[in-house]
Amino acid sequence: MLTPKYPPPDTPPTLPAPTPPADHPPATAPAPAPAAPVPASNRPTVQLTPGTALALVGGGTAVVLVVGAVLVSLLLAVAITGVSVAVVAVVVRLLVKDLNRGR
Repeated sequence: MLTPKYPPPDTPPTLPAPTPPADHPPATAPAPAPAAPVPASNRPTVQLTPGTALALVGGGTAVVLVVGAVLVSLLLAVAITGVSVAVVAVVVRLLVKDLNRGR
């Protein structure tokens, strides 16, 4: 049910059958054989229409905006935590100073 479906593998180009060696060398060099045609791929080609390109751009923009919002909120949380720790440190310092002065 959840197994991936792979496209069928491409078939390699077929090579011409080897010729048996001749008893005597040829007088002239043989002309090079034409290359075997490469079979077309079985995989479907992806065609981008203007609608799909627009959808991809919109999806990418949405991802960037969401990630940016998350990062900004994390930075804001760190800043607020730092300010509150600083305020608590000042209050504790004043309390300790008042305790020492009362002796």
